[in-house]
Amino acid sequence: MAREQAVKARNDRNGALVEAMLLAAMADGRVTQREMQTLLSRVLERPEFEGTRPDELNALVETSAARLSEARNLEDVLASLRRRLPDHKNRMLAFGLAAAVALADQRATRDELGLLKTFQAALGISEDEVAQIIDVIENGGSLAEAEPLERLFAEVMVLVSAADGKLQEAEARALVESFAADPLFENVSPERAQSFVSEAVSALAAEGLPQRLHVLAHGLTTHAQRVKAFRLATKIAHAGGSPSHPEQRILDMLQATFGLADDEVARLGREG
Repeated sequence: MAREQAVKARNDRNGALVEAMLLAAMADGRVTQREMQTLLSRVLERPEFEGTRPDELNALVETSAARLSEARNLEDVLASLRRRLPDHKNRMLAFGLAAAVALADQRATRDELGLLKTFQAALGISEDEVAQIIDVIENGGSLAEAEPLERLFAEVMVLVSAADGKLQEAEARALVESFAADPLFENVSPERAQSFVSEAVSALAAEGLPQRLHVLAHGLTTHAQRVKAFRLATKIAHAGGSPSHPEQRILDMLQATFGLADDEVARLGREG
């Protein structure tokens, strides 16, 4: 039953992502070959669609197009997207994918820009997040790079906290204290912080550890960001004393993912 629910949630999410891209492609009344190429290339680069066969992808696009053609109005479509994309991470992704299609021809039409503004309002995307997403797209980057840094830092802490399958009281306290005390999170509300944690747990369950490490490697690109992330992970691992074997394994994997030297890791461990 749990597996069936996970498969349904994945299919619902992927259908919503494709519909967002199709809406952007159809916004000005015509779908160009460049827009469809962008749709397919963005799908292929996303881990959410990993393992989807070409025939399954074609069926997904056809089903999504049929759903849109049967919708009574845009408000119904947006309500359906919100229902199938319940967390902010996936809503940001949907907006990013739609923006990538809208900008596929190097410039968006007035209709396409209008749809993106409607998406932004309906999905709760901030102006700063919009600017970050557009910047990534215009520079040819992956949308994984558009995930908020605060969320990625939070995810590093969650990975360590969940390493042994349960969240210890000391780890939970250290996690909350990190959010409260670190200037990095000073503009993050308690509700937003909780959503970061929930999204990280959901992403780990849905995509698995290897893929999330891949996302972290592409999202935290500078050495300073990676050191900061590893310091936060180390703090969580040492919250209850010495790191457990599963926690140390996560730290080792993070070190390898971020390309940190042994002496640097040892120093961070002493600071933690």
